[in-house]
Parts: sequence; structure tokens; C-alpha cells
Amino acid sequence: MEKYLQVSEAQRVVLESVATMGAEQVKLEQSQGRVLAEEVRANRDQPPFDISAMDGYALRSADLAGIPATLEIIEDIKAGDLPTKTLAPGQCARIMTGAPMPQGADAVIRVEDTEALADSRVQINLAVKSGNDIRRLGENMRNGEVVLTPGTTITPGVIGVLATVKCAQVQVYRRPRVAILSTGNELEGLDEPVDPNKIPNSNSYALMGQVQALGIEPVLLGIARDDPEELARYLRRGLEYDVLLVSGGTSVGVHDYVRPTIEALGAQMLFWRVSMKPGHPVAFGKIGEKIIFGLPGNPVSSMVCFEQFVVPALRRMMGHARTYRRTIEARMTHNVKHQPGRTEFIRVLLAKEAGGYAATSTGAQGSGMLLSMARADGLAVIPGDSAGLTAGNTVTVQLLDGTVFQDDAGFRE
Repeated sequence: MEKYLQVSEAQRVVLESVATMGAEQVKLEQSQGRVLAEEVRANRDQPPFDISAMDGYALRSADLAGIPATLEIIEDIKAGDLPTKTLAPGQCARIMTGAPMPQGADAVIRVEDTEALADSRVQINLAVKSGNDIRRLGENMRNGEVVLTPGTTITPGVIGVLATVKCAQVQVYRRPRVAILSTGNELEGLDEPVDPNKIPNSNSYALMGQVQALGIEPVLLGIARDDPEELARYLRRGLEYDVLLVSGGTSVGVHDYVRPTIEALGAQMLFWRVSMKPGHPVAFGKIGEKIIFGLPGNPVSSMVCFEQFVVPALRRMMGHARTYRRTIEARMTHNVKHQPGRTEFIRVLLAKEAGGYAATSTGAQGSGMLLSMARADGLAVIPGDSAGLTAGNTVTVQLLDGTVFQDDAGFRE
């Protein structure tokens, strides 16, 4: 229990300890960002017949042996119309995008490649092959085929597919209910008068924002003071939720009551410390199916630990296959000192340059300097065995913004 786990070991423990939530049904209009919990099949062929991909003329490609060619227009076909005539040699039909192809036609010529003539005739100025600018019956989807599988994240494109197959109600994995608790006598609540001897409770709200960015609305439990009985009352409330995030009180000081109080409530603590900077006094445990994260009290440490451990856990619980923040490679613009031992996460700004990205520190990197996170585009990962970086070295950067995730952590410790 006292062993300092490597970051990857701790991440593995977390993901092996959480399970995807059960399913619930939501309206299609409310499904953006959720994860499908069911297989979805096409309910018809799409397109339901061969259709034109362009505004132009449906014709017989064999009639274009000599260019220019003059054809007789025998019909106008709009999207939503059904053709009524069959093309004979030398004939064509004016056709709109999405309209069904008439019998006898095997190609479409774009209107830009034609010239209108008198007496319902048109001059074709370009030869085309059979099949030109035609969307074939069922090329998008076939009736009965599986078009979406469980675990698919619902994006705008997926919503379009669901609407196409008339899926007005969608089975999705439930989002975990998350509670956030801050601890410590030194904290000042957001609605309390300014006290120069207190520390504003920024952690609850920074964590709230991180949870909201994942599509979950957490519940803020407030501040528990450094009293075991009061802390126990707050923790019991927090354990009514699927996931409890406790900020502060996770170290080994005489007044750090979180660990013993959680254990007294029956929690199985799976790890207590991780070999990382900032954030090594981070804890993870379970009571039944309830998940508890003990996050450091320093604001930056709390947020960095959230990114490494809470993000993968919550995304796994929501049914996502890709649980980790996306990483990229960047060129470090300056030297970085590093004492070998712990994996370090440096807050950096990113700039596009020829051939890739450049990473620059946001400034002082103290674990209490919240502005270093507020300004950051990502976290540059310095492996534990590194003796530091020099300007120009390549570094892995874990992105903090965006909705693109990946299968693994993507960095070396």
C-alpha cells in the first residue's frame, strides 16, 4: 500500500476497477456526446434507388460517341419526383440532385458541361462513362445491415445516421453521478466573505469544470472541515453517488483525515501514492461499486491527477472505448530541468510551426500556481528517467482541450 506506483500502473488499477454503467433511453435530440449501448440497423436501402449526384442531364453514355452531341429533352425530374418515361437513343432527361434515374439512362452529365438549345434540345460538350455521377441503390446502407455498434460515440454525423434510420429514441450508457468535496479548515467558500487568512476554494470549481467538460453535471458538496466526524458525514453523502472526488487531506500529516476516515467507512484503498509530479499524494479506492478519488489539495496537482486518472475512469464508465487524452509530439523551445525519479507534467503553450508544434512552458510550475493550468494548451510529459530536456528536444504533450481521445496514455514514463 505504501509503494509509489508508476502512473501507468495506477491508470491500469483504475481502469480495471471501474465498469461501464447500465443503459438508459434518451431522445435523439439529447444524445450528442453520449455512447451507444445498442446495435443500430438500417430500416431501408439508402438511396432507395439509383439517383443523380448532380444537377444536369440523365442520358445514355452510348449517345456521346461524337462530341459535341445534341440530345432531345423528354422529361424534367426533380428530387421527390418519380420518372415517367424511358429514354430512347438520342434522348435525355433534365434531372436534379437526388432525383431518381429514369429507365434507359446510365450516366449523368453536369449542367456546366452542356449548352441549352431551342426546341427542348441540349448540346452535350463532354463525353462521360456509364455510371458517371450516379449514386447507386443502397450504396450508403442496405436494409437490415448494422450501421452503428455499441460503444460508438454519438457525434453530429452519427446523429445524422440515427435520424436516417428513424431512431427517435436512443439507448445510451448512463453517465456516472459525480460528487465533489473539498476538505480543510483553511478553505474559504465562494459565497463567504473575503478572509485574508483563508484560501479560496478553487479546487471544487476547477474539478467541476473538468467534469462538465466530459459531459457530466457534478454535485458540489461544499467544504468539510478537519474534523473526523464532520468529514465522515460529508463522505457518507458523497458515497450516495457513483464517483466521489475528495480534494485535500490526502497526505500523511497529523490532520490529514481523509484516508483513515474513508477506510473506517469500509473503503478498500487500491493505491495511495503515485510516482508523479505534481500530484504524488493521490488516492483511489472503492466501497462496493462506489469509486473514490482522493486528490491533492494543491490546485494544479488536483487538476493534473484528474487528467491522468479520473478522466479515463469516467470515460470508461460512460462507455467510451478511447479513454485517454490525445497526445502529440512537439519541439521544446527551452531547457527543462528535471530530477530523475518521478514522471513530471509541465504545463505548456503550443504554437504551430513548420513540421509540427513548438511547446513552451506557461511559466512558474509550482503546484499551487493555478494560472499555469489556466494558460496551458497541454501537459508536456517528462519521463521519470529523464535528466532534463534541452531546447530542440522532442517531447510528448498531452492535450488539455478538445474532444479527441485515444486508446492509451501515449507517453513514456
